[in-house]
Amino acid sequence: MGKLTTHVLDTAKGKPAAGVKITLYRISGMSHLKIAETVTNADGRTDAPMLEGAALTAGVYELVFCAGEYLMATGQAAGDLLFLDEIPIRFGVADAEGHYHVPLLISPFAYSTYRGS
Repeated sequence: MGKLTTHVLDTAKGKPAAGVKITLYRISGMSHLKIAETVTNADGRTDAPMLEGAALTAGVYELVFCAGEYLMATGQAAGDLLFLDEIPIRFGVADAEGHYHVPLLISPFAYSTYRGS
């Protein structure tokens, strides 16, 4: 059974990023269909997979992380114009039976991602 999971780590503070809002979209051409929304827990993870089972199908998805809100709440960013605000990560799911883990590592001025396990 396939699933999509994520977590967020604050590399500047060296700890999980709690309270980060994440929205998941299914992308089809120019269409963005919102299919899930959650907030990271104290461990920087979601309480449940973003998608799993029959809900995860092959296609293009986008996770949008509200990093700016988190960085302001933790005192790492301020002002009306943030360097990092919403961070979209668009990725393809080829095997709906696979486990797709798409984490985000953030700091006030950089971010990275990878396909985890």
